[in-house]
Amino acid sequence: MFSSSRQFIFPRKLFLHRYFGLSRTKMEKERKVYKVVLTGGPCGGKTTGQAHVRTFFENLGYKVYMVPETATHLLSGGVKFPELSEEEAYTFQVNLLKTMLQTEDTFFTLAETCKKKCLIICDRGAMDATAYLPEGKWDAMRQQYGFDNVDLRDKRYDQVIHMQSAAIGADEFYNGSQGNATRSESCAFAVKVDNMTKRAWVGHPYFDIIDNSTDFEAKIKRMITAITDRLGIDIGDRLAKNSVKRKFLIYEVPDENVFPPFEDFEVKHDYLVSSSGGTKARLRKRGQKGIYTYMHTVCHPEITKQAITIRTPITSKQYQILLAQREPTRYQVVKTRRCFVWNDQYFQMDIYREPDNDRCKDLVLLETYTTLKGNDLKLPEFLKISKEVTADKDYSMFNLSKI
Repeated sequence: MFSSSRQFIFPRKLFLHRYFGLSRTKMEKERKVYKVVLTGGPCGGKTTGQAHVRTFFENLGYKVYMVPETATHLLSGGVKFPELSEEEAYTFQVNLLKTMLQTEDTFFTLAETCKKKCLIICDRGAMDATAYLPEGKWDAMRQQYGFDNVDLRDKRYDQVIHMQSAAIGADEFYNGSQGNATRSESCAFAVKVDNMTKRAWVGHPYFDIIDNSTDFEAKIKRMITAITDRLGIDIGDRLAKNSVKRKFLIYEVPDENVFPPFEDFEVKHDYLVSSSGGTKARLRKRGQKGIYTYMHTVCHPEITKQAITIRTPITSKQYQILLAQREPTRYQVVKTRRCFVWNDQYFQMDIYREPDNDRCKDLVLLETYTTLKGNDLKLPEFLKISKEVTADKDYSMFNLSKI
């Protein structure tokens, strides 16, 4: 349904390691800016994927920039392709590509001056524009404006990840307009667009196709794994297909100096008034030193025994508007999330600050994703573990937020 079908090219990192003695860790440290394109057909999980990638790499201490999709931005201004003449459509595509390149360059320049390691996630890239051009028009555009396939496809981005449309192999989950008000593709057209977009990137040295052969959650994990593999980041079994979240109750937080290097984030969760049919929605505000990112999460009822969760990055203004729909029977949940790696295992520790009720007072929970069961999972020795609460619904955030 929802294995990554990858091109089997001898990886550059393995070549460097084998012939020049450079370790994966050293190469990762030397690579300061990494540029990834997320592309694919409609309803492939691109939007939700961006949200997951951003959170994952921010937790690892990266600065993450997200380049918005240029086409959606321009089309939301009232442009309708059926109303354009052939000449107008060609001119629009030229300016769309120019706008995309300028927008990307703005983020690329910022990243080069950043003191942290940077991951840049481009919502579609330069070659996507070529997929929508009539036959022969891209060659004409290249000659007229000096565009070059090698520069735009192979040199500009470090990696391209194609998220296959749900219309291919998972059509029961396909919704042509889901998450994007400017799109309303039919299932057949979505398949056509997916194939055109895929062909546009053939030739990039690091091109990964994430198909629908697994469920959606596993599809997202495979997408993140494709990036960590290319970067040479060892994340243990956190993103393995059969990994599960395990949760533990901590009864005392030690001094900061006993922790390995960590990142602290302020996190605020608000549940929104739910619609009928079992759909749940919530908002998340997350950041450091007064700089925040915002997320709107919608959990849909199960379809063919698979629960679908859509995560959409939003602006601070959108966050404030949606906040007005806060569920009055639930508290805002406020916590400090500490992220760290210990013994090659990635952990997140939530120190609850609000609500100040009996359920949340002095509450500290440790969680990790792993394939290990029982005592096979080695927990941080510097933490005092009270008990495992993985299956205890009393410690779910949904329950903890109840008034």
